[in-house]
Amino acid sequence: MPQLDTSTWFMAILLMVFTIYGIFQLKVVKYLPTVLPTPSTQAMPVTNLTPWNSKWTKIYLPHSSLLQS
Repeated sequence: MPQLDTSTWFMAILLMVFTIYGIFQLKVVKYLPTVLPTPSTQAMPVTNLTPWNSKWTKIYLPHSSLLQS
């Protein structure tokens, strides 16, 4: 039975790793980093256009309280 020649495996695996790394780098380079928007020098003031108070109010009965009838 002939023996399996493993003398070239190291070079094949090494080249495969370099190739996969190179392909990965080429795919990553395609994506540009996200650019943060520059703050506007004339920012609009935030105004509350609702006629009611903007404070949160509780409008439901919690589960722990008893119903009053």
